[in-house]
Amino acid sequence: MSPGFRRAVVGQGSAALVQLLVTLSFLPSLVKTQVTGVLDDCLCDIDSIDNFNTYKIFPKLKKLQERDYFRYYKVNLKRPCPFWAEDGHCSIKDCHVEPCPESKIPVGIKAGRSNKYSQAANNTKELEDCEQANKLGAINSTLSNESKEAFIDWARYDDSQDHFCELDDERSPAAQYVDLLLNPERYTGYKGSSAWRVWNSIYEENCFKPRSVYRPLNPLAPSRGEDDGESFYTWLEGLCLEKRVFYKLISGLHASINLHLCANYLLEETWGKPSWGPNIKEFKRRFDPVETKGEGPRRLKNLYFLYLIELRALSKVAPYFERSIVDLYTGNLEEDADTKTLLLSIFQDTKSFPMHFDEKSMFAGDKKGAKSLKEEFRLHFKNISRIMDCVGCDKCRLWGKLQTQGLGTALKILFSEKEIQKLPENSPSKGFQLTRQEIVALLNAFGRLSTSIRELQNFKALLQHRR
Repeated sequence: MSPGFRRAVVGQGSAALVQLLVTLSFLPSLVKTQVTGVLDDCLCDIDSIDNFNTYKIFPKLKKLQERDYFRYYKVNLKRPCPFWAEDGHCSIKDCHVEPCPESKIPVGIKAGRSNKYSQAANNTKELEDCEQANKLGAINSTLSNESKEAFIDWARYDDSQDHFCELDDERSPAAQYVDLLLNPERYTGYKGSSAWRVWNSIYEENCFKPRSVYRPLNPLAPSRGEDDGESFYTWLEGLCLEKRVFYKLISGLHASINLHLCANYLLEETWGKPSWGPNIKEFKRRFDPVETKGEGPRRLKNLYFLYLIELRALSKVAPYFERSIVDLYTGNLEEDADTKTLLLSIFQDTKSFPMHFDEKSMFAGDKKGAKSLKEEFRLHFKNISRIMDCVGCDKCRLWGKLQTQGLGTALKILFSEKEIQKLPENSPSKGFQLTRQEIVALLNAFGRLSTSIRELQNFKALLQHRR
């Protein structure tokens, strides 16, 4: 048994191992998913991304996501679907999200407003009992008039029109903190017409596609004979770069989510204790080049493309976090310092990557046309973020909202280069600001992509070692 195979099943328990071996025994021929070579619309090869992710980024991101600042995400899972009458929420128990009790939230996080990330922005009153229960130090900072004016500017910025996502109102009584470590993204049993309707709405109504062009493997598409999606890709290649990029980002996000579901699948449930692990049959159904008529590898390439886009955004936003005013405040000053050190180390790694996507090639036409196209791009993505409120499974909705917000934040960063370059060192910026919610979403969303690429390596190892 190879090290790669052992990694793929370790920690899943004997039941998962038995189920995995049974699955393998019923596969007479295993087709290796071929995802290699140079990505379209950029000059980066997949092997370079695999090595960079495995040996540099993935281990550090795993540690970062375990830190208090990044593990708690405030989200409203009760917002109504704005586009159609809801089918009702999923009643499957694995769809349920367990909100985090207030007593478990670090004081520095819950005391401040949504866009305050520094100690100066988290002045609290008497929270000694709660602090003692959470083993957090007391906060005795005061607010100067200058700081208060700055916070007003921050709030005014947050209400501006530059967001690529529909943000939750964190002051809403329906918004709750969720511990992401206790609510992992995995297969919940949520599927069928409700889930398909969400993705169909995203692709058919928000990806610049005419109704006469049919996506490959779309169950509503008429029989196309031996077409196998070639007419769709002929249409896609005829689009401008910006619209091709938009489609690839959505397809890559969809592929990443599907990979998470395949890698954390409910294999068996004995005496009420579920056993989760990789499901090869499900992976092949979604990504095998034969079973998907060549569509699977294309989707996985779009995952790598999305990874490059968010990687580029992290390298671009590094100066924002390198300033002394940003300290990722939770109330535990020692841990906060360690968290920032780890985050800056990740940013250094992202800046060292030699084959970044060049976002300057986008919206580079005449100013009026480029501005109009950028606004159309932003509104389409913002609409997709609203569609996430139509997901019927709470856990799927949670991770869908987080990952779309993370990608939306990445796009906001890429199109704010001038504002980031003008950031003041020791005072808040009026030109570019990130809320805590955006910061948490950005790093966790990239963490999901990093995990997807790592899980893809595990599936390759499993496919190479049949029983």
